[in-house]
Amino acid sequence: MDEVTQPRILVVEDDHGLRAVLARGLRTEGFTVLTAADGGAALAAAKTQLDAVVMDIGLPDSDGRDVCQAMRARGVDVPIVFLTARQSSVDLLAGFAAGADDYMIKPFQLSELVARLRALLRRRPLPASCDAGGLYVDPLGHRLVDAGNSVRLAPTEFRLLGCLVSKGGVVRRDELRAAAWPPGAIVSENTLDQYVAKLRRRIAEVGSSARIEVVRGVGYELR
Repeated sequence: MDEVTQPRILVVEDDHGLRAVLARGLRTEGFTVLTAADGGAALAAAKTQLDAVVMDIGLPDSDGRDVCQAMRARGVDVPIVFLTARQSSVDLLAGFAAGADDYMIKPFQLSELVARLRALLRRRPLPASCDAGGLYVDPLGHRLVDAGNSVRLAPTEFRLLGCLVSKGGVVRRDELRAAAWPPGAIVSENTLDQYVAKLRRRIAEVGSSARIEVVRGVGYELR
């Protein structure tokens, strides 16, 4: 894989041995890897172009959740996966509230981390606008805008629309499920159809002429 096209992953881990293992393993899997041993170095590295962050919560100079919040406040809008030995629901909820996208409980398999990263990276950032019906999308506010009207999209609706817009043309049903739901989620055909119907209603609410059409036996297309 060309270096230019490799996703850039920042690994933030104070344990030298684990940091080296993660960096080596992710590079073997085709990622470009930057590393940081503490929160300060992580924030400095986050000033560069990144595609995802893998971060330990227990850092020597700060709590990884505080670092995550600081990154989000600075406009770092890439997937962030926490590494932690903490398994309580309180800890997990606090991490998600800080802006994390996923959790890996130590010890874990590198193969699972790679699978989760690839799933998160498939959820491409939604462009600020698209040609279909003159839709404008506010990525930060998760709002759909047209003709001065706006409506807030639920996270799953937002990811579905992002997949339809970024891929263009006909998008297969399995691609939509992979883009909008976390790895391992059981998503029935009916559930996908219901969420597409919700997204159609959101588009109609702003008065857009864009439409999501069924392509029988394949998936959907935004026109």
